[in-house]
Amino acid sequence: MSNYSYVAIDPTGVEKRGTLEVGDQSQALQRIKEMGLFPTKVLVNRGRTGNLPRPRQKRPGRLAVNISIPGLGRRVKPAILTCFTRQLATLVEAGMPLLRGLRILEEQERNPVMKKVIGQLSDGVEAGNSFTEALSARPKVFNPLYVNMVRAGEIGGALDETLNRLAEFMEKARRIKGKIKAAMFYPCAVMFVAVAIMAVLMIFVVPKFRVVFDGLMNGKPLPAFSVFIFGLSEAVKNHALTFLVGTGAAGLWFWLGLKTKWGRLVFDKFKLVMPVLGPVFQKVAISRFSRTLGTLVGSGVPILQALTIVKETAGNQIVGRVISKVHEHVKEGDAIAPTLKSSGVFPVMVAGMVDVGEQTGALPEMLMKIADNYDEEVDNAASAMTSLLEPIMIVFLAIVVGSIVIAMFLPITVIMYDGFDQSGKGAADG
Repeated sequence: MSNYSYVAIDPTGVEKRGTLEVGDQSQALQRIKEMGLFPTKVLVNRGRTGNLPRPRQKRPGRLAVNISIPGLGRRVKPAILTCFTRQLATLVEAGMPLLRGLRILEEQERNPVMKKVIGQLSDGVEAGNSFTEALSARPKVFNPLYVNMVRAGEIGGALDETLNRLAEFMEKARRIKGKIKAAMFYPCAVMFVAVAIMAVLMIFVVPKFRVVFDGLMNGKPLPAFSVFIFGLSEAVKNHALTFLVGTGAAGLWFWLGLKTKWGRLVFDKFKLVMPVLGPVFQKVAISRFSRTLGTLVGSGVPILQALTIVKETAGNQIVGRVISKVHEHVKEGDAIAPTLKSSGVFPVMVAGMVDVGEQTGALPEMLMKIADNYDEEVDNAASAMTSLLEPIMIVFLAIVVGSIVIAMFLPITVIMYDGFDQSGKGAADG
């Protein structure tokens, strides 16, 4: 028989701790479940005092080198965090104790940053902290949405289900973000190519043609369009460095402006009303709001706390202001739907579906349906936008390059015309 220490949650959400004398860990888990508790940690006591073991010690004889460069390599990519959440949910759902699952994931993790984070989580849980407390100690990796959902899962005794919901939420968020990036990649790539081609032509090719034409025109004026292109080429060549510095300064000014509250507010407002892309950004914001709030409420997070988290993770100041108004009205006992309807950001259909969800007591399910619907609309809009922008950008690139080519050929036609004209006059005189 072995002595096991355990930490568990009772049906009311109160944490319980104790020890058991059983044959193995599986029997300990079975005994805890028979007691009507949900186990979060079950550890064997190997000659230690107290109910919980001390944190693991570093092995002697090993040199630990910890080099940390501020701002470099400290972030965990969403894909890696999503994979960790999904794997941990699977292990916990299979009945494996949380600490053992974390240790297994730490051993197999290849990303050094995530491996270190999982190790810190394991040490925190082994030291007697709850999983929520361990996550809260690393706010740069786990945002308030993640932490509060795990807290609700631990209190409600459904950590595996909460982790599965989190993983699904993160996967869908990454999928939508990837579609938006894919839709924006093509026009950005074409614009970059167009600018590069124009720069090469204007700085290196066009000036050489001007030298040739100056020697062939015999004092005759160049066509007006050619003069315009040559002048533009001269301006680009002489002021290229100034243009680059000005562009960099404008980009820096824009970036610093986004760091201010007013600048971010103006930009977020512009994103929602801009042509073509505005409706897409609006759909993304509505989908994010609906899925985040639905996931939180469905996991047992109180509605006021859920609205606060949704506001912090909205990603748009305009939408965040609407959520703040919703929070104030709900705090006073009002419903969510009327504030959404009068906001001007959320369509009437969304407010109506939320109203139905509130009246029927199925708000989380209704919010998830709204999110799925708008995710599909974003997908269709991104595909349509890509299909529409492709011919537009090709035509734009053809016009840019074609205009330069035409400007180069116009003097040639004038020279040829003069040559034919002089030949005709010579034949007539002869």
